[in-house]
Amino acid sequence: MPKKDYYDDPAAPPANSLVVAVATVVRDDSGRVLMIERTDNGLWAVPGGAQDVGESTRQAAEREALEETGIEIAITGIVGIYSDPRHVIAYDDGEVRQEFSIVFRARPVGGELRTSDESRRVHWVEPDRIAGLDIHSSMRLRIQHALEERAEPYLS
Repeated sequence: MPKKDYYDDPAAPPANSLVVAVATVVRDDSGRVLMIERTDNGLWAVPGGAQDVGESTRQAAEREALEETGIEIAITGIVGIYSDPRHVIAYDDGEVRQEFSIVFRARPVGGELRTSDESRRVHWVEPDRIAGLDIHSSMRLRIQHALEERAEPYLS
């Protein structure tokens, strides 16, 4: 379902839902970041999505990474919790979500790169090449925080 992100935009529609979402910054042994080009908006991102009823946030992060990239992961920590009400995501069905995302750190433990219905391209990306990708500012912030390897999680 196509979507549009708004951040601190007076033209943004008002939020009408709040959904727990997860994202994971997966880094391999050489420090590359697992990234996808999303099919719903054409932007680059780390794997993630909504948590399903009956699963934990950890399970949701592991499932989303495997579904979107083909890579099995092991969670190693938390980058932060992102819940800025100035960030809303509008979907073409009329849903407008206020952001609420728990972002994890992880390492790959198996699998092979592959695309999915949600990922047009999947790549391991060198950190110094991330700046050249078309990434929404809210996702770029999450990746930046993960690469900084902060001792404490980011909280918004």
